[in-house]
Amino acid sequence: MTRILLLEPDAARRAQLRGMLEEREMEVIDASDCDGLTTTAFADIDIAISNAQLSSSTGIAIRRRIGDVPLILFAENASVRSAVEAMQQGACDYLAAPFEPAELIDAINRSVAHRGPGSVAMVGHSRAMLELVERISALGPTQRSLLIIGESGSGKELAARALHAASRRRARPMISLNCATIPHALLESELFGDDSTEGEHRLGLVEAADHGTLFLDEISALTLEAQVRLLDVLQNPVAADAANQRNGGRFDIRLLAATHRDLAPLVEAGRFLEELYVRLAATTLTIPPLRDRGTDVIELSNWLLQRVCRKLAKPTLELSAGAAAAISQYSWPGNVRELENALERAAILCAGTVIEADLLAIDSTKSARHAPAVATEETDTQPSLEGYFVKFVLEHQDALTETELAQKLGISRKSLWERRQRLNIPRKRTRTRAPRRDGDL
Repeated sequence: MTRILLLEPDAARRAQLRGMLEEREMEVIDASDCDGLTTTAFADIDIAISNAQLSSSTGIAIRRRIGDVPLILFAENASVRSAVEAMQQGACDYLAAPFEPAELIDAINRSVAHRGPGSVAMVGHSRAMLELVERISALGPTQRSLLIIGESGSGKELAARALHAASRRRARPMISLNCATIPHALLESELFGDDSTEGEHRLGLVEAADHGTLFLDEISALTLEAQVRLLDVLQNPVAADAANQRNGGRFDIRLLAATHRDLAPLVEAGRFLEELYVRLAATTLTIPPLRDRGTDVIELSNWLLQRVCRKLAKPTLELSAGAAAAISQYSWPGNVRELENALERAAILCAGTVIEADLLAIDSTKSARHAPAVATEETDTQPSLEGYFVKFVLEHQDALTETELAQKLGISRKSLWERRQRLNIPRKRTRTRAPRRDGDL
C-alpha cells in the first residue's frame, strides 16, 4: 500500500484529497503543515504531496524532513516560473490546480516508478533492453553529458530519468524541456532566464538545474545563439561551493540531450554547433524501437495496462489472446507512446474485464517494420517516418476521427494538424454533423 504524506492548509481541500486517495486504497497522513508532525509521521512514507504555497515558505524544511522521498507540489496560479521554483525545492512533479483525480494519481504512479537510484521502470527482458539497462548502469554514475538517440515515443525521457536516478546528482532535480515545443524567440529566456525592467530576475531552467541534471529533448530545435550559451555553461562549470552564481552566470549541470534526428547533417549545414555536437556525440545512448524488442511488447503492455487502470480508477483489466496477438504483430511506429494511447483508449471503452483486439483500434496487417531508428536530414522528406505518416493518414482518415488518428500515431491533435499542413495533406471531411437543434451548445 502506498503511504502518502499530504500537506494542505485548507481543511476542506485536505479532506477532499484525503478521501480521493483513500478511495484508491492509499494510506494518508495529512496535516496543515509539517511543523506539528512528529518524526514518526515521516517514517516509511512513499510520497509527499504539498500545496506549493506552503512549500514556497517552508520548502527547505519539508525536503529536510522527508529526505529523498518524492515530492509532488500543486498550485492555484501555476506558471513556468513557479514550476521551476518548485523543481528547485526538490519537487519531482508539479500540478496546476484544480486538477482531475487522474492527474494526481498519474503523478503518484510516476513518482513511485522513479523513486531511488536505478529504480526507474525499464520494462522488458529482450537482449536490446538488457543491453540498454546495462549501459545506463555504466553511464549513470559518471558526470558526462551525453546524447540519447531514438525514435519519437521510444522512451528517451524515461532513459534520461534512469540515468539521473543512477547518478550522484539524484538528490537534486532533473529539469526537462522539449525544445521543439518552445518558440525560438523564447528559447533563450526559458533556458537562461532574464531580468525584467523592474530589475527582478526571472529564473531559467539552467539555473534551476544547478548541481542537477538538465534534459533537453529534441535538441536539434535549439537556436544557434542558445547552443553557444549552452556550450559556454558546459565548458565553464562553477565550483560546487562558489558564491554569487547568478551574477557569474556559471552553473554545474549535467546535460542529457535527446533527438530523433541525425545531427551530423545539421552540423554540415551550419545549423548545429560543431563543438556542442562533438561534446555530446562523444557518448551516446541508443533507445531501441518497440518493434525490435520482441516479446517485451506483451510484458510492457501488461505493465502499462495496470498503470492505465490506476490512472482511470478502473478495476484490473487483462488482454485477450486475440488482443495480445494483435499487439505482437503490429510494428508500433509511434512506439511506447502509441502503445499506451491504444491501451488507454481500449480501457476506457472496455465494458468488461477483458480487452479484445477490436478495442485497440490497430491494424496489424499494415505494419511498417523497417522504419529507420533515426531520421536523417536526407530521409526527412523521403519515405521513412514521414512517408509512413502520409501513408497511414491517407489510408485511415476515412474511417477514423482526427483524435483517433492522433492516438494511433502516438501524437497530439495539434502535431497531427501541423504535419498535415507541412506535408500538404488536407483534412478530408467524411462525416457530417446532425442538424443543430434549438438548445444545442
